[in-house]
Amino acid sequence: MVNLTIDGKHVSVEEGTTILKAAEAAGIRIPTLCKWDGINVIGACRLCIIEVKGMERLPASCVTIAEEGMEVYTSTQKVIDARRANLEMILSEHDFDCMNCPRSGTCELQKLVFEFGIEDGKFRKNLPHMPWPKDFPLIRNNDKCIKCMRCVQVCEKIADVGIWDIQFSGSRTTVWTKDNKNIKDMGCTLCGQCITHCPCGALTSRDDRSKLFGENGVMNDKSKIKVVSMAPSVRTAWAEEFGLGNNVKIEKLVGVLKALGFNFVFDVNFGADLTIMEEGNELIERLSNRDKYKFPMFTSCCPAWVRYVKTKHKELIPNLSTAKSPNQMQGAVIKTYFAEKLKVNPATIYNVAIMPCVAKKAEIEIPTMNSNDGVKDVDLVLTTRELVSMIKDFGIDVNKVEEKEFDSPLGESTGAGVIFGSSGGVLEASLRTASYVLTKKTPTVDEFKVVRNKDGIKIATVNVGGTELKVGVVSGLKNASKLIKDIENGKEKLDFIEVMACPNGCINGGGQPIWGENEQKVDARCDDIYRRDRDAKFKNSYENPSIVTLYNEYIGKPCGEKAHHLLHIDHESFSV
Repeated sequence: MVNLTIDGKHVSVEEGTTILKAAEAAGIRIPTLCKWDGINVIGACRLCIIEVKGMERLPASCVTIAEEGMEVYTSTQKVIDARRANLEMILSEHDFDCMNCPRSGTCELQKLVFEFGIEDGKFRKNLPHMPWPKDFPLIRNNDKCIKCMRCVQVCEKIADVGIWDIQFSGSRTTVWTKDNKNIKDMGCTLCGQCITHCPCGALTSRDDRSKLFGENGVMNDKSKIKVVSMAPSVRTAWAEEFGLGNNVKIEKLVGVLKALGFNFVFDVNFGADLTIMEEGNELIERLSNRDKYKFPMFTSCCPAWVRYVKTKHKELIPNLSTAKSPNQMQGAVIKTYFAEKLKVNPATIYNVAIMPCVAKKAEIEIPTMNSNDGVKDVDLVLTTRELVSMIKDFGIDVNKVEEKEFDSPLGESTGAGVIFGSSGGVLEASLRTASYVLTKKTPTVDEFKVVRNKDGIKIATVNVGGTELKVGVVSGLKNASKLIKDIENGKEKLDFIEVMACPNGCINGGGQPIWGENEQKVDARCDDIYRRDRDAKFKNSYENPSIVTLYNEYIGKPCGEKAHHLLHIDHESFSV
């Protein structure tokens, strides 16, 4: 242990602890901007500087190790003045237009500016204008970049892609795409983790709200039937910015969407149940014919993971499940089965999906995803953040909105559909269904809980219908890369692997509300996902009455001819 004093308070910490961590342990706050534990600790922003007795310079507390007998002062006038000067220097290269910034209110830089009472920096503005393709789902505004390096580190350490890098030198130094390439040629997975880790508005997702509510927006077109569905993870995060907590009833959000003018409100949990029926049966088919397929079988419901495979591991394309993502299955059923129920041309239905994901904006543009020539199964994807912005735009008081039920028939779902939002949920739901298909016995709700994953990589052996399977769960593409190497080197031999690009799964997706370095928010979302599973009337996808009816009336059997046409995709047929 190391003993020191911070602002006159005795502190004892383990050897190797930074002064910033020591201060946090003592309940003393030091402002930071570039730091993110485990991702980015480089002392770039210089806002966490402190004064150490006997040391002439003011060191950054995030990279300075506590030493025996140190006397540290965190808020002397010298420190405050230096922090303020450093903040004003950052602002000299930042477009300080908070009124038109999507991060206003959740911007870490903005909060520090308010804290220090800065109205306008004293240094001359020097904005590094650089062009960016506005049609790409990921948007970078370099006029707002503060060179904190978080995006560089997260893209390397979580996404395993390495899109961002330092460009130029001296006063022209900036963060940009590596080798100054066009982002469309970089193999970006669109996981959106650089967005959620950015402290300000330099990185955002493309805002598509105007396609709905703009001057020529679809909501003003009376000839269109407006349908909206939301993903499992949306329900556990949308209300955070309204102070309602994670466990607000989903009927509240249905009421909000009806108030926004949608004709039908469905649940992508229905699509998740459909995915499980197809993917669970596909797994059984592959296991029964091992000589015909490559193993392990990988899930395919995360479009960022599919993009990663197609750019970095093309040899694994045959290993991907052919099942479409829940959102695309939902879209296919809306534009066929539901359109027939309404007796309308599928082109008259405008199908909107609210997702926790940025990659979904690109997924809907894949032509081979569509079930009708010339008609998109999903017309528009909005992130959870865009949903929150729409609610605020229309001044809807969510506390006063009347709760409403999902519309039929694509609004009924199960607990298995809900848990898709958390890492391990897809695999767990698939195992529940596969077990039932093989044994005709309903598994308990916790029978396969061993695959729930908060560690990045989880390996487990499970018994499915008398057969032992070795399975894996991965969140974060860097972890996926590690597991792929272990498989290639013969260290692991697995049957089935779930991969989610975002740490902890879709609950922490690139389109979710941003709260900075706040693990409690992610944990609360995860806990809520499993609470909703426990409370669900039906726990397993095959128990969903609407799913049973869909197969009986329209699709036939899982993985049958019609199911393959509507609900599966040939991954060789498209690239990213």
